[in-house]
Amino acid sequence: MAIGLPGKVAKQILRRSSSGSSKSSSSRFQDVPKGYLAVYVGESSLRKRFVVPLSYLSRPAFQDLLSMAEEEFGFDHPMGGLTIPCREEIFISMTSDLS
Repeated sequence: MAIGLPGKVAKQILRRSSSGSSKSSSSRFQDVPKGYLAVYVGESSLRKRFVVPLSYLSRPAFQDLLSMAEEEFGFDHPMGGLTIPCREEIFISMTSDLS
């Protein structure tokens, strides 16, 4: 059984970054370091951008999130990047167990 991390620690691990529209598309791609992936999490207009390690892709819990994204969006992600359709709190809780 995994032990969850407090919300503040989980947010630091996920390295959440702003998804503000004032940034150009190319600068948003540049702020994702090698070995990481940017994902958008949340419901409709409340989506936030998180930068997560690529190693999460092989974890069953993250694969469940990816399956949810596939069912909801297929290949048409509204934010222009991988969008995961779950509440931010759930995402943070699930990914904090991956660390």
